[in-house]
Amino acid sequence: VQLQASGGGLVQPGGSLRLSCAASGRTFSRYAMGWFRQAPGKEREFVAALSAFDTTTYYADSVKGRFATSRDNAENTVYLRMNVLKPEDTAVYYCARACHGGGSWSELSRIMSYDYWGQGTLVTVSS
Repeated sequence: VQLQASGGGLVQPGGSLRLSCAASGRTFSRYAMGWFRQAPGKEREFVAALSAFDTTTYYADSVKGRFATSRDNAENTVYLRMNVLKPEDTAVYYCARACHGGGSWSELSRIMSYDYWGQGTLVTVSS
């Protein structure tokens, strides 16, 4: 399985971006997908997750109401729409495939729940 994230870039505070993550393979629709980010000098942290079965979504408190994740199983792609971006959202954003099709917030917010990772795409929020 290969994951290819794209869509990062430089955006002003208050702006928007949409990240995409294209997955290889035929089993994409069976697995939950997640987004994580890592800012310079900080640990990787959970951003959002989307189950495979009922499209249940989970978000970190820091992005709730501003970010939205969705998936297109026909295109093997998961998206992260980011609105009202803040300088503290600056980070490398990673998509990942979970080990299972779903789970609770506590399960899907853990790095250990994911077995395949994309290479990351840099988002810089600055004026």
